[in-house]
Amino acid sequence: MTQTHRKSREKAEIAFANAQSQFFARNSAVEELDFIVLAREEKTRRLREARLAKELTDREAATVSLLAKRARTA
Repeated sequence: MTQTHRKSREKAEIAFANAQSQFFARNSAVEELDFIVLAREEKTRRLREARLAKELTDREAATVSLLAKRARTA
């Protein structure tokens, strides 16, 4: 009887350990994906800020150029 109890307990512990390791592996994968998503969002934000800053300087340069052109013709 003790042998049967011991074997069933060992099987249960092995099954639990397997389930637990799958759970931790899944959590690790989810954390890795979350990190990738956050890194992508940060890069997108930086690129958007850089694009908007460049568009603003281009717009300001075009305005200055037009004003200079008008001043010369006027």
